[in-house]
Amino acid sequence: MRTFEYTVCDELGLHARPAGRLVRCAKSFLSRIRVICNGKSGDAKRLIGLMKIEIKKGERVLFEINGDDEKAAEEKLQRFCRDNL
Repeated sequence: MRTFEYTVCDELGLHARPAGRLVRCAKSFLSRIRVICNGKSGDAKRLIGLMKIEIKKGERVLFEINGDDEKAAEEKLQRFCRDNL
């Protein structure tokens, strides 16, 4: 399992548009990807699961990646976060 943390910089937090792009990014991997913030967690491959977490600007988000392609998933998700969140 691989993990990394990211602090959200977007003024609106993880709102619908970047959440949808995050789901598309996560779905391109076989690994299981969980997003955890403030004691809540969700499947990164499901938009509703991400939106229920209600991630706001300045909050620290933990990504847990587990599976055969976890290294590639971690690298792409870190890039995604830097570019979009």
